[in-house]
Amino acid sequence: MSGIAQLARLIRESERLIVFTGAGMSTDSGIPDFRSPGGVWSKMSPIYFQDFVASEEKRREAWTRTFSGAAGWVGAKPNAGHHAVARLIARDPSNLVITQNVDNLHQASGIPDSQIIELHGNAGYAKCLQCGLRHELADLKGPFLDRGVIPACRDCGGIVKSATISFGQAMPAEAMARAEAAARRCDLFLVLGSSLVVFPAAGLPIAAKRAGAALAIINREPTDLDPYADVVSHDGITQVLAALDGTV
Repeated sequence: MSGIAQLARLIRESERLIVFTGAGMSTDSGIPDFRSPGGVWSKMSPIYFQDFVASEEKRREAWTRTFSGAAGWVGAKPNAGHHAVARLIARDPSNLVITQNVDNLHQASGIPDSQIIELHGNAGYAKCLQCGLRHELADLKGPFLDRGVIPACRDCGGIVKSATISFGQAMPAEAMARAEAAARRCDLFLVLGSSLVVFPAAGLPIAAKRAGAALAIINREPTDLDPYADVVSHDGITQVLAALDGTV
């Protein structure tokens, strides 16, 4: 398996590790990725943020998808790769996961919230777009399914949306700022299961490399950043992380 010994050495020597995860991290948990055949967007078109806000019909469609589990983002369990990442992160409190995923599986694997930066939000709860109040999906599901009540904020009456970042919606400024600062400070930036085509998130490994960090990319398909990486593997994530166990 290519690069395992070098990657193990980089991890052993690392003092500020970032593990950057994309959809490929969770496919072994049964969560489809976005763009490949059979992925989420091959089965249904995304609902753009501006349409969600402007149209009650689109909000109803979005909530129908949420409560039917059509996207498959909730209800799965962490796979062996998630648990291997959790062990890497537990090596030092300065280590971080930066994730493009919304499935909450890093938290479920035991990584504390303080060591996770979610760039695209979280499908496990909802937020008011006006005041930011958190709403639990369990509290919204019954009224929607039983009476067709489209969720509204219990405090201010504003529009409530799942806490994911939709197409056309601004990236979370605080999370992005924290991720960018961490990327510039880390000494190893390990990419797991991301095609590195969605910006600004895909700019983070570039920032890390420019600041002097080593870059490792584990992804089934080649990425545009492979030529700049110190280690590249197109083997499966779970397979690579299993090979690392006991060597770092």
